[in-house]
Amino acid sequence: MNALELKVNGAAEAVAAVTIADLIGAKGLDLTQKGIAVALNGAVVPRRAWGETRLAAGDAVEIITAKQGG
Repeated sequence: MNALELKVNGAAEAVAAVTIADLIGAKGLDLTQKGIAVALNGAVVPRRAWGETRLAAGDAVEIITAKQGG
């Protein structure tokens, strides 16, 4: 798998990922963990679509994780 040039949380990265689910796993996050949201090019992607939503070079991905505390 070739690396894609993406912008992840505002930083340019080369990642070996085909789908959002691949990217989440590559970031060391648990796909079943609650409190994770993903936006692709400004649009929120439902969790059920992460495995089928393909990434393309130049995409902007925001991964947001909720943290407990105050």
